[in-house]
Amino acid sequence: MTETPTSPAPASTAAGTDERAVFVLADEALLAVVRQVREDQWDLPTRAEVTTSDPDSDPTLRELLNYHAYDDAWVPAMLAGRTMAEVGEDAHSGDLLGADPVAAFERLVEDAVAAAQGLDDPDRTVHCSFGDYSARDYLWQVISFRALRAVEIARLIGADDQLEPELVEALLAYLRVHAEEWRSYGVFGPALPAPEGATAQEELLALTGRRPR
Repeated sequence: MTETPTSPAPASTAAGTDERAVFVLADEALLAVVRQVREDQWDLPTRAEVTTSDPDSDPTLRELLNYHAYDDAWVPAMLAGRTMAEVGEDAHSGDLLGADPVAAFERLVEDAVAAAQGLDDPDRTVHCSFGDYSARDYLWQVISFRALRAVEIARLIGADDQLEPELVEALLAYLRVHAEEWRSYGVFGPALPAPEGATAQEELLALTGRRPR
């Protein structure tokens, strides 16, 4: 259910990394930013800071986060190995944020995190709308989507854009191996040069075609 489909790839990353724990860090990083959105910021246009699969689109912040709410809403079913047809393809359509978008987002993140923590078989097949993947590969797709979007939205609303070091290091280790493959599928734009003395987060952002600073 990630924004841009990718092709299956083996989970090559730092030894001992648990993608379930990294998913929790990524989902909670995005939630931490959502909690900082002011009432007057929900209608902000996002194209200035946010990278999407359609460079001509300019969703409002609320529209963008409603998509993330939709994406998170599917996590429990996806990790359980259920298909969209079994659940109902329209099960999570429409406005998921309602009158209290932060509270609604919190509930969805809580359910997604519980599903990831309860995943007992990372090799279970996950049936995404764009193909079948192992749960492990699905989680890495979602981790990238959440973590990078947390940085972009933080910049958009003027919040601190620094991710937890454990999240950055795990994702960077994974994408050092898989970034070019994902780029070939259109997930990332061209890599940017990392600044001299770049931090791990700056290297991660540059690698994925985002402004490192």
